[in-house]
Amino acid sequence: MNIDVEFHIRQNYAWAKLPGNVRQSLGNSQREYEKQVLLYSIRNQLRYRTNLVRCIKKDERKYYEELFKYSREHLMLYPYHLSDIMVKGLRVTPFSYYIGIMEDIMNSEKSYDSLPNFTAADCLRLLGIGRNQYIDLMNQCRSSKKFFRRKTARDLLPVKPVEITIEPWWVVQAGFITEDDIKLCSGPEKSSIDKIIDSGPQLVGVLEHNVVLGLYNKGFIYLDVPISDDSCIAVPPLEGFVMNRVQGDYFETLLYKIFVSIDEQTNVAELANVLEIDLSLVKNAVSVYCRLGFAHRKGQVINADQLHPTWRNVPSVNRLKCAMDPQKMLLSWDGMENRSPVHDTTTTETDATSQDDAADSASVNSLSLPSGHTKRIAFLFDSTLTAFLMMGNLSPNLKSHAVTMFEVGKLSDESLDSFLVELEKVQNTGEGEAQRYFDHALTLRNTILFLRHNKDLVTDDEQPSNGFPLDLLRCESLLGLDPATCSRVLNKNYTLLVSMAPLSNEIRPISSCTPQHIGPAIPEVSSIWFKLYIYHITGQGPPSLLLTKGSRLRKLPEVLQGYDRLLITSWGHDPGVVPTSNVLSMLNDALTHSAVLIQGYGIHGDGETTYIPFPFDEVEINGEFSRSNMCSHRALRALREKVDLDHFCGFVNMLNPRACRYNGRRSSEDLDEKEEFESPSGSVQGSTESFELVADEPVADSVTKRAGEVSTVEQDWIPLEVCFGIPLFVSELNRRVCRKIAAHGLCGKESLLKLLHSSRKLSLQVLSFIQSFQETSDSDSGVTNLFPYTSSIDAGVPLPAKSLIFKDGVLSEWVGRSHLPVHIARLHKEQTN
Repeated sequence: MNIDVEFHIRQNYAWAKLPGNVRQSLGNSQREYEKQVLLYSIRNQLRYRTNLVRCIKKDERKYYEELFKYSREHLMLYPYHLSDIMVKGLRVTPFSYYIGIMEDIMNSEKSYDSLPNFTAADCLRLLGIGRNQYIDLMNQCRSSKKFFRRKTARDLLPVKPVEITIEPWWVVQAGFITEDDIKLCSGPEKSSIDKIIDSGPQLVGVLEHNVVLGLYNKGFIYLDVPISDDSCIAVPPLEGFVMNRVQGDYFETLLYKIFVSIDEQTNVAELANVLEIDLSLVKNAVSVYCRLGFAHRKGQVINADQLHPTWRNVPSVNRLKCAMDPQKMLLSWDGMENRSPVHDTTTTETDATSQDDAADSASVNSLSLPSGHTKRIAFLFDSTLTAFLMMGNLSPNLKSHAVTMFEVGKLSDESLDSFLVELEKVQNTGEGEAQRYFDHALTLRNTILFLRHNKDLVTDDEQPSNGFPLDLLRCESLLGLDPATCSRVLNKNYTLLVSMAPLSNEIRPISSCTPQHIGPAIPEVSSIWFKLYIYHITGQGPPSLLLTKGSRLRKLPEVLQGYDRLLITSWGHDPGVVPTSNVLSMLNDALTHSAVLIQGYGIHGDGETTYIPFPFDEVEINGEFSRSNMCSHRALRALREKVDLDHFCGFVNMLNPRACRYNGRRSSEDLDEKEEFESPSGSVQGSTESFELVADEPVADSVTKRAGEVSTVEQDWIPLEVCFGIPLFVSELNRRVCRKIAAHGLCGKESLLKLLHSSRKLSLQVLSFIQSFQETSDSDSGVTNLFPYTSSIDAGVPLPAKSLIFKDGVLSEWVGRSHLPVHIARLHKEQTN
């Protein structure tokens, strides 16, 4: 649907008030517009009486029946914001709704994974049917077909909800109750129903606990989860979340957007303002979080004196009177006195009632940390890290934190204590590929301890004396927000962004001027283009050939034919090391859908790599070149003159392609013992090899072999790539980068201002470099191109317009022959000098 059309439907524009261009996009057809209004209203589960659809469809009941049918067919969450219509009008409770969905997918013999994540989580909460239970039900359903008395899917499904968690501050509403229903109720249940009908909705906590559960299981009542404008929400590590699939409907998209944006210091009204989303939608989403148990409301707790005695011993995550040490609640209550009440007139009666515990909360606040909202440091990671934490089976309770990091896209400072406890349980023992999971978990723990509340990072009086709190943010979740919203969220909550290094090539790094970002300044700095830029300004690097999408390679250039191993990088993917033999067919297959960078990696087996952390110390720069001090390498000197490495952190990956090594992997202990850090053979930066068309040789039991001593000759080493951020894949490299951050005061205000200037300068230089090599020429090429060049953009980074080759210290256009290259690079180099 057209974005402009959606906007005018949301604003309830009638056909007569539509602008001419919007009418034209609809073919000047009023009937088409009415069709779009109905479709949009049903897809977005809009209420009939307050939206434009009331003018289009005259039968309200039929509209809701169509909405219910669409939601069920598309496996959407139960529309809790329409509970009054669904339960009272259509007599469809959440339990009956999910029973219908489960029956449909069982009859269609669909897999459990067909359920979207939030729908699956709600089914688990209400029906008690998770993945294993569903598989058992499907097996029973199939086996019953073999016998005379066949059981239907409905016969196997539960007849009543499982016992659910209900909070006392929720609100009980009367459903559709007939006289026959009343006959099925006990005495206390009848009294409670009379009270709800006569006196209106009631707080759950004032009624008997078992009575509320009984009436809910019978479907005679439904529960509202009230959220006021000034409610603050906390998201603990997820429990009961089901990782199936993302459907992409309007509400699911909204839930994920709010997940990564929400924090304990921002109330709902402020959050809606930051996201520029309608307040009622944000309230609906937050209400669903609380209902599913993925979040709890801070501060708005019911006074123990108001509770019915049967609630006193019911476990709850959100009551001040629970048996918990107040000292453990300090972070949860911090900043409550500074909440700004917004739209007090809209606060519900239940919200007003639950304010009676102000004295209790004040007593806890008096013990808390200094009041006021303190901005934080954000550590940016990608999904590779969460995959390592999930796959490694590293500690019993680590998976819930990893799921939170992936699904919520955020692990807040308030949850880091329990996260660190789990990381502490990880042992540095693993074999083969599993060792990488252990290494990442341990270095992540060290990084969190370094960045979080570190007094050594504080160099200015205006900054907090005990350092900054720390949040972990997943880049992909932030990219789900539009750029303007992402910028507002980051500016509101964070004083500094720090990226892990390297970020996967499959994502677009976060670009941010404010808050300052210690990481890739722009996406191009984390792309293939930046590799070529480094080779161009230093005049050193491995022989490299960048081929445009659609090219076909008849043979490898002479400069690459002497190599036994090649480093292959498909555009937008992580690199992989492959043997040179029979590589042409694989390359040509990859070139049909992607640009590809081919680099010489090893002449005798795999080349040897080592990592040089920066910023460099003056002692290192002025010293003699040696195995333990490569900072004085002439390529790194040239790099430091062109790129400000003094206010960034990261590492330079140096390559010795002449080393005699074969595919193998050494233990992390061997890596940690060295002053410089060699990468495991056959891998690049510890990242997964994702050159999808290449099958690597097995490395699990192979042993590194060398001929002769490690080279200490400067000419043998060349820069392979530069990565900005804090590395997690080698523990000793991680420790040295962290020490350099503190020693050079990179988090101080003065350094961050210089970082901002340097980031902008580097961005302009890299973009200018890319532009100079994007100008097309009419020269005849010996490379066949299947697709004409278009200004397409992959992940925001421009694809190459022509093939380029780097050899003998010069980057030039490659015309498919070994002679007469077009040296467009030299002119550009003279201009930059």
